[in-house]
Amino acid sequence: MKKLLEISLGIVTSVGGFLEIGSIATAAQAGADFGFQLIWAVLLGGLCVIFLVEQAGRLAAVSGHTLTSAIRERFGFNYFFVLFIVLNLVTLLVLSAELGGVCVALELSTGVGFQWWAVPVALLVWLLIWKGTFGFIEKGVSVLGLVTISFIVGAFMMKPNWHSVVGGAIPTLPAHDKSHYWFIAVSILGASISPYLFFFYSSGAIEDHWTEDYIGVNRVIASTGMSFGSLISVAVLVLGALVFPPRGLHADHYSQLALLLQDALGHWGFILFVLSLGIACLGAALEITLQVAYFAAQGFGWNWSENQPPKKEARFSLTYTIVILLGALIVLTGIDPLKITIMSMALTAATLPLSIVPFLILMNDRNYLEEYTNGWLSNAVVIVIILLAFVLAVFSIPLQIVGGG
Repeated sequence: MKKLLEISLGIVTSVGGFLEIGSIATAAQAGADFGFQLIWAVLLGGLCVIFLVEQAGRLAAVSGHTLTSAIRERFGFNYFFVLFIVLNLVTLLVLSAELGGVCVALELSTGVGFQWWAVPVALLVWLLIWKGTFGFIEKGVSVLGLVTISFIVGAFMMKPNWHSVVGGAIPTLPAHDKSHYWFIAVSILGASISPYLFFFYSSGAIEDHWTEDYIGVNRVIASTGMSFGSLISVAVLVLGALVFPPRGLHADHYSQLALLLQDALGHWGFILFVLSLGIACLGAALEITLQVAYFAAQGFGWNWSENQPPKKEARFSLTYTIVILLGALIVLTGIDPLKITIMSMALTAATLPLSIVPFLILMNDRNYLEEYTNGWLSNAVVIVIILLAFVLAVFSIPLQIVGGG
């Protein structure tokens, strides 16, 4: 019964925590500019993240190591430090986009410019982490994030041509704006395969005291939760394809995103969108902030745990305080959060090889996983993901320049 409860809460957490500003923005732009054509990119990203999250959880449950600490131990400090610098520079941009997403939700609901909300939102994120436990951060906010299921409801109510929707799962070449098409595809993959997702997941497994008994639980949570999360992203894309083209819009400004649910649900659609955006981005901001602090503490050998009083993990607490401050400063510049989001997703795609290549070695190392090392299927999928990551790394920046608008 306890395991069943763990699975239920884990799936709810994964579904509620999957969608954030990157997933919403990239899926909405894909629908606005290319109809259902890029559904395959959402599904591909979801499949990749299922395998990576499952493996990160299995590593933590069997070895007692987070992904960060295993990389630090197995590959040495130099590799860890390069990964630390590169990932955290990009992650800081992602965090500012998530903080900006909360601020945009507040602007849409109050009319007060999003920059004015930067400090109050940053303070809220800091207070929740300072006062909260890991269970509250992981499950409490993510459960509220289930409001994002309203995108699925809205997509069904719009009654799209389901034959065309299913056809979008098959990759096809665009009839126009090829560079922009591939830029959006890369951005979708960057939003889906964000390294903070699987790094945070492995830290969470340690915070929740997972052991080998949780391998089955981990597999169900990773596959089911991430699958439902991908389904929500597909629903956003479908809504974008149905809502924006008739209006001649390209979803290139955050104020336009509020239209996603209005045709299907009227005024309640606007309210549900604002709630979905605000809660989803708040949850992501909390997780990203914690992950940066986890990354630093686990790599440098500091004490760390969100379940301990901040004074007992002073360096851990100081790290997330500084990270929140830096993220808020970027929002205060007044740069459109949607532009930061799209750029940070492309940069995330460019950094993927650094964080994914270690999976292949770690997940086949019996010193960490004993008899629970990868089978042939998992290894084949990781190899494909690594090849995909290198392709994304090579082309993401040129596509940002040529096709990023």
